[in-house]
Amino acid sequence: MQTHRDAANVRNDETRHSSLYTPEQRRRRDASRWTLVQGILAPLQFAVFLVSLWLVLRYLATGEGFAIATASIVIKTLVLYLIMVTGSLWERDVFGRYLFARAFYWEDVVSVGVLALHTTYLVALASGVVGARAQMWIALAAYLSYVVNATQFLLKLRAARLEQRTTPHASAPALRPLS
Repeated sequence: MQTHRDAANVRNDETRHSSLYTPEQRRRRDASRWTLVQGILAPLQFAVFLVSLWLVLRYLATGEGFAIATASIVIKTLVLYLIMVTGSLWERDVFGRYLFARAFYWEDVVSVGVLALHTTYLVALASGVVGARAQMWIALAAYLSYVVNATQFLLKLRAARLEQRTTPHASAPALRPLS
């Protein structure tokens, strides 16, 4: 169990280093079981996104396939929730907090927006407050926010890899979840 002193040390590590990870954070990242989970879930979520995007666009273009498009959006949203929970656990292991660690602050801010838009879709679906086409447009807005967030994380992965090349004995970079 982490103590208040441990959390303070994590915060001090964050403010003393301008790199993405301190050596201790890199060690914790590499030791965390959530690193592998994120490495599996991120590409899975992207694959689900691509299939769902195609189904949503097909429905909007033809008016056919509402049920399968809807199911795909719900699946995408559930995978998003899963990757956000496990990503928060990863962030806690590495940085000592569940969200908004300095290294991933803006990615987490945008992730909250991604969650809000996906949840808005589920509320619209469950309540029937808007029609089928409007639900699909809400899903597309959620998907656009996901693309922005995924781009943030890919840029962060690139930065970690570049940092690894310039830091002697640095271990392979890991990435927080793509939301």
